[in-house]
Amino acid sequence: MKICLVTSFPPSRRGLNEYGYHIARELQNNPLLSLTVLADELLSTEPELPGFSVVRCWDFNRVTNPLCLLREIRQLQPDVVWFNVGFASYGNKALPASIGLAAPALISLAGFQTHVTLHQLMDTVDLKDAGVHFPTLYKVAGALITRVLLMSDSVSVLLPAYRRILREKYRSEHVHFRPHGILSGRPEYPDFSRRDPSAQRVLAFGKWGTYKRLEPMIEAFRSVALEMPGVRLVVAGGNHPNTPGYVEAVAERYRHDPQIEFTGYVPEAAIGDLFRSASVTVMPYSSSAGSSGVAHLACQYGVPIIASDIRDFRQLAEEEGLAIEFYRAGDNVSLATMLLQLLQSPERQQAMALQNFSVALHMTMPRVIREYLRSFDLQERIELLRSLSRIRRLPHWMPMRSTVGALILRNWTAWRSWLPSPHILQQDPDDLVDGQADGSGTLQASRAAGNDEGESSDWHRERGILAGLPDLSPSARTEQQHPADEQERQDGKHHLLAALLAAQHEPGDDHPQKANGPQQLSARQLVRVWNRGNGNGRNGEHGSDGAASGNNRSRGKGTTQSHRKTRAGKRDRAIEGYGFGSNRDTGAA
Repeated sequence: MKICLVTSFPPSRRGLNEYGYHIARELQNNPLLSLTVLADELLSTEPELPGFSVVRCWDFNRVTNPLCLLREIRQLQPDVVWFNVGFASYGNKALPASIGLAAPALISLAGFQTHVTLHQLMDTVDLKDAGVHFPTLYKVAGALITRVLLMSDSVSVLLPAYRRILREKYRSEHVHFRPHGILSGRPEYPDFSRRDPSAQRVLAFGKWGTYKRLEPMIEAFRSVALEMPGVRLVVAGGNHPNTPGYVEAVAERYRHDPQIEFTGYVPEAAIGDLFRSASVTVMPYSSSAGSSGVAHLACQYGVPIIASDIRDFRQLAEEEGLAIEFYRAGDNVSLATMLLQLLQSPERQQAMALQNFSVALHMTMPRVIREYLRSFDLQERIELLRSLSRIRRLPHWMPMRSTVGALILRNWTAWRSWLPSPHILQQDPDDLVDGQADGSGTLQASRAAGNDEGESSDWHRERGILAGLPDLSPSARTEQQHPADEQERQDGKHHLLAALLAAQHEPGDDHPQKANGPQQLSARQLVRVWNRGNGNGRNGEHGSDGAASGNNRSRGKGTTQSHRKTRAGKRDRAIEGYGFGSNRDTGAA
């Protein structure tokens, strides 16, 4: 499978570059995938990261970004174009940012399969708090841009509430919830020996400015430091793009305080040491713009979290099971009280750290990427079956019928070859726990059973949606078929394409699988449904149980052949297996 990943990418420091890097790293580790990163141009000449194929073909605040991307994609001819975007990914000015977000729709109209991972929704952002002028105008423009983004083949969002908004307000059916995930293949069991109770470190990490202000947190920390002289505050990260110079100004104001440290921008290699020694992570945001990457980093290293009581953080705790202590947003006294209570309770710190580590085991980046790849493969299968269905409805005598079918099937085997083995798809996440050096065994995270719309908070599935799909290779069509039982005759009316469409049940979908539905059929049953359900009606009520001649008029009570003879000779078995042979009766499929 050839994938083009459109994202900001290191050594660039623009928004979402870290997340784009970790997506690319996991895709690059799969030898059956061919990855090209279509990245933003650098401000200075710097060497590219080794091991990646990177084409820097778009830039921040450039209005021609969609055309530049389309030109490169036409040259590369990928199977999937994957966009990793937020609303400010292509610029901090309204016009270039809006035009850049039209790129997925343009590339989809050009005939390429496109997928968008959308990190924010304009509907949930507090624009006044973010310092945006004319917020009403931006809301209207944001709704229009959202509809343009939904013109892509599929969209993934990182919070279940975002999916509900897109489905209910924008009436979009191809929206999926995917968790943010931790930025590694295996979380680290917290090393409590590095967290000295007499010299605890409070970590504040992020891009500061706008709705992420440092002054309230520093004032709350200074009141805590009066009672705990050994505690230190570490402020890590640089400026938000819209507030240049903000961190430097705050650091200058508190430069004489020995208990407050400013690290500035933290490179990828140094993030681990920063979190390993932290006793608690504080997220003092006045509003939120999506699923927090800082919160998932804290889970990755088993660090307790204190956060303002805002909607997105509440959802992280309720939907994903993160251990977060909340304080009233904008209330410095509430923050100081919560921080002091947690710093004075080592037992509570350890319990929260272990819970966050346990949650991280279920949202590793390989597991998240595997969900994306399953979705891409399912979309390709559906498109293939739609094409096959159209051809199978053509008259038997029509010229070039077999040739057209062969052209459609030509690349199917190559497309399917990337799929991992079933035991990898169904790997038990608890194996990661048992593999830790301390042999601590299974850990359980607290999880909500679900919300009022039937969306499961346990986002991962031990078996993927592809596990029950039929083997569509020609050899599967020559297997011996056993007599159908009564339940199969009742389910025989279901078309294979309808079964696959019903099987596209993503985590968080509103409609759980129904009993006796087509998505519960086995692989053998689905193939037989495909064989039987494409008759011309002469085989009974549904054309399902007759012999190949199609002469049984018992309305569904006929007998099924136990074995179908395969044709010999030089006929293409793939074409014959899908019913495109020149001598095959149209009622027999």
